[in-house]
Amino acid sequence: MIVITGAAGFIGSCLVSRFNSIQRDDLILIDDFSNQNKNKNLSNKKYLQQIDRNVFPEWLRKNGSKISILYHIGARTDTVETNVEIFNNLNLFYSKKIWNLCADLGIPFIYASSAATYGMGEFGFNDNHEDVRKLKPLNPYAVSKNDFDKWVLSSVHQPPYWAGLKFFNIYGPNEFHKGRMASVIFHAYNQIKSTGEMQLFRSHNLKYTDGGQLRDFMYVRDLVDVLVFMLHKKNLRGLYNLGTGIARTFNDLAINVFKALNKNLKITYIDTPLDIRKKYQYFTQANISKLRDFGYKKDFFTLEEGIEDYVVNYLNCNKFY
Repeated sequence: MIVITGAAGFIGSCLVSRFNSIQRDDLILIDDFSNQNKNKNLSNKKYLQQIDRNVFPEWLRKNGSKISILYHIGARTDTVETNVEIFNNLNLFYSKKIWNLCADLGIPFIYASSAATYGMGEFGFNDNHEDVRKLKPLNPYAVSKNDFDKWVLSSVHQPPYWAGLKFFNIYGPNEFHKGRMASVIFHAYNQIKSTGEMQLFRSHNLKYTDGGQLRDFMYVRDLVDVLVFMLHKKNLRGLYNLGTGIARTFNDLAINVFKALNKNLKITYIDTPLDIRKKYQYFTQANISKLRDFGYKKDFFTLEEGIEDYVVNYLNCNKFY
């Protein structure tokens, strides 16, 4: 059996669907399942059981011998939340408990880290273990993710194989419930549909034009392909960046959403709010050489391809993945 935490969420539910596509329905889904809107992500998906995250550790302790791998995708991901205790409880302490149980029971463990751990990118975007302790994440969410990465790397007691995946800017179907934390592409789609225009942040850095700020945008369908690829990789041990390796501008993003909607281009620029201006990232781009060297060779969706698929095949028809 395969365990997936955060299974009703954006990435977790897409992973459930991806396993269903290869006839794997021996899935144990972990989440709090209290958000009925989010639970729609699991409609028409096949799995064995849903288990509340609070009782899951005890269930795992009793049923670990039946589990072939655990994907720990669940986390508190609100980057503007300031309550450190929330992140420590869900992203750090809970993750440590699950890691230790997997180590005790001999269960492979793959978990979601984050590119937010790289902070302003002062030390680049390389998934070298040596860099983790000097990174300077910018918010409590990112700090909690980096704290877990540091703890994992110092842990002597480990699962038989494991990976921490530093997700970059992920977008795609099943994110509708995320509100302000949904992708820029999701918000662009809704803004353009309702107003006919797209607002982007003006650049306050002379090196970048307005809308020329760069991000590594990755389509969720690519992400879950990588997760499935790692299913039986018994030599897997370490942190891996998960992005496309190609940074694209917000202007590129907006232009392609307009194109997918068959709308005339109309972009306006607004000042970046003062409270985030000093910590605003102008560039992120995953170094994915480590992932490629490990053996993942499949091409990723381009931004153009991903946006067209997302808009035409999911957003326009309110379809889940």
